[in-house]
Amino acid sequence: MKYLISFLLLIFFISCAKEIPKKLEKGTYRAFLNVQDNQKLPFIFKVLSDTTMQIINANELIEVDEISYNKDSVIIQTPVYEGYIKAKINANGLTGSFIKESLDRIVPFTAIKSNVRFPVKTSEMTQYIAGNWETVFSPNSKDCYIAKGIFKQNATKVTGTFRTTTGDYRYLEGVVDGDSLKLSTFDGAHAFLFTAKVTDTTMIGFFYSGNHFKEPFVATKNETYQLPNEEELTYLKKGYNKLGFSFPNKKGKLISLSDQNFQKKVVIVQIMGTWCPNCLDESKYYSAFFKKNKNKELEIVALAFEYAKTKELAFNRIRRLQKRIGIEYPILLAQFGSENKVKAQEKLPMLNHVLSYPTTIFIDKKGIVRKIHTGFNGPATGEKYINFTKDFELFVEKLLNE
Repeated sequence: MKYLISFLLLIFFISCAKEIPKKLEKGTYRAFLNVQDNQKLPFIFKVLSDTTMQIINANELIEVDEISYNKDSVIIQTPVYEGYIKAKINANGLTGSFIKESLDRIVPFTAIKSNVRFPVKTSEMTQYIAGNWETVFSPNSKDCYIAKGIFKQNATKVTGTFRTTTGDYRYLEGVVDGDSLKLSTFDGAHAFLFTAKVTDTTMIGFFYSGNHFKEPFVATKNETYQLPNEEELTYLKKGYNKLGFSFPNKKGKLISLSDQNFQKKVVIVQIMGTWCPNCLDESKYYSAFFKKNKNKELEIVALAFEYAKTKELAFNRIRRLQKRIGIEYPILLAQFGSENKVKAQEKLPMLNHVLSYPTTIFIDKKGIVRKIHTGFNGPATGEKYINFTKDFELFVEKLLNE
């Protein structure tokens, strides 16, 4: 009887003992998101420890340090954005979903140990696509828009991006496999896949965004192609020379451009959203610039247009962005529940339209709008980004010296 009681007690304590959660193993993983047409959207991440990892897109390294566990499951919260991966840890890797709750989007996700983004299968001659490409997305439709492809190629590996009039598709990485082009990126906000049949002068393919969107595109090699001037797309309507607004900050206080704090100063107004990767790139640059120049007669104020369903959620995301990036200038909540650009323009009726997140408005010390820059060309655009930062700093310095 004594041995039976001891045995039962042992079973009891084992069954009541807290289950030790499984943890991510260190190493490099190849992840897949299932998108339309049975396509797989791959990206690479590297687990550095059970609480840190890096998402890798070409030259971009996205540091992830919000990883939590529950028994055999892991939740990987992407930095700044609301999107997260929830998956079960198994012998082969991970199986689960990439989730964006505000948009009710769930994308199937798997990951295995591998450092190969796109395997190259063919032994046929690989097409060479390095250079500039005149591109049209959704051709011959009301949703048609133009872009410029900018690519580098080393053997079969391709890196680059598509620039549009409103920004860029960030760091794309992939391969040319014979006459097939495949490019992808994943940053926690957007998951992009581009597939195309290519020659040395043409591309015909499709662009996939997550598992909710697909559109065709065509491109022609054109080394001299240029997009329209970003400073001529958004402007003040006839009869206006000033901007005006009044939106709440995170404490609920209404902040207006007419407030004393903005008088007799150069003011940069950033139209943005915490969900927007181009806005994140821009915010990182503006934040660093403001810290270097905040003792000058300069103010930056951001107007956030959020698709978060409630004001509370929207402000939570604004606080998260400010904390993660270290933004010291105010971010006001201009709109929540939708990032719709028509509704955004209603909030700023002196503009001809809100064409892009982000958009930057430059205001001189007299309160006059001197320039409006549509979109943002981030680090993935290389020389274009460098030229933007030079032009930005020279123009702000000019306004400060007036």
